[in-house]
Amino acid sequence: MKFGYFCNTTNWTHKPYDKLLDETREITEYCDQSKWNSIWYTEHHFNHEGMESITNPLMMGVDAAARTKNIRIGQACNVITFHNPIRLAEDIALLDQLSNGRVEVGIGRGIYGREAINMNKEADLKDQAKNFRLFEETLTIMKKAWTEKFFSHKGEFYTYPTPNFTWQHDMSPPSEEFLDIKTNEIKKISIVPKPHQQPHPPIWQVVDGARSIEWAAQNGLNTIMWIPTVKALKKRFEIYRDAKSKAEDRDVPLGEGISLVRDMFIAETMEEAEKLAGQHIVNYMKWVCHWRGLGNHMDPDEELPETKHKLDLLNYDFLHKRNLLFGTPEYVVNKINELKSELNLQNLQVWSNFPGIDHKACMRSIKLFNDEVIPKINLDNSNIEKAS
Repeated sequence: MKFGYFCNTTNWTHKPYDKLLDETREITEYCDQSKWNSIWYTEHHFNHEGMESITNPLMMGVDAAARTKNIRIGQACNVITFHNPIRLAEDIALLDQLSNGRVEVGIGRGIYGREAINMNKEADLKDQAKNFRLFEETLTIMKKAWTEKFFSHKGEFYTYPTPNFTWQHDMSPPSEEFLDIKTNEIKKISIVPKPHQQPHPPIWQVVDGARSIEWAAQNGLNTIMWIPTVKALKKRFEIYRDAKSKAEDRDVPLGEGISLVRDMFIAETMEEAEKLAGQHIVNYMKWVCHWRGLGNHMDPDEELPETKHKLDLLNYDFLHKRNLLFGTPEYVVNKINELKSELNLQNLQVWSNFPGIDHKACMRSIKLFNDEVIPKINLDNSNIEKAS
């Protein structure tokens, strides 16, 4: 199994931003020097509250590339509907070159309305159909920019190159590859650099509903999932497997192409894990569940008792039995083995730097996971391979 650290940097206590960055760098450098395969940075905007405090995962990736040698550098995710597709394609390709081909590209459509409407009015989440068309077209352009020497595009939102622009320069030899020789009108453009990884780095789409899962599988994308229970994830994993098998005309094994994010906090005892981090993850989930309630935490066909407010049931006990990797190393190993057994999980991302968590406690949790969980899971994998 491959392990990634989901670095959703938070600042609930409003510490100086340079201190926040230093703490994030400590996590990054530790993971690079230890047993982790990847680290993933997030993108959020206007979050003065401090729940999510990193605005640019690519700039974080550049800093990481300069400080690390081994770990793969991902984004979970780039909200591509917020960005000019050519500029984003260039920035990702440059990071891939700077890191010597260590980039994992995470993409998403956005989840917070105040971000979307202010970053790009075309991405307004009140019009989900339009937001999806923008997402699809943006990704199409990014792929063209990475894989074609010269490319053009004409769509609903973008047209490249801009029509009727002429180009003539003594040091730029005219070529039919990009120019109408008779009129000197630019017909195609090319980005520099191309990615280090060819044809482009692996692409991971953050998904939730069945439609997004199927679309990702049909379009050759890996997926990142979060929150749901094992039973609910089983259905999602099967949807992806079936759609990918049909699209690629092969029997895709369950779990292939999927990475799961889990909230993780390890301590010497179950009680200490709850004491140090329990209320912090509850507070974060109150933020996440404010709009859509508890639906993503429920088993298929489960009915919750009615309450006065939609989040009245949201407490540590409710979360822990459903999806938290909180507890002793032994407990967490057993929960990961359940994910392997039920889902054939191959990629797991975990995080411990929840809003309000003490950084020393966070690092202690990460080190315990590194020292007492990863080796046990990998040893189990090794034993299975030897037996087969």
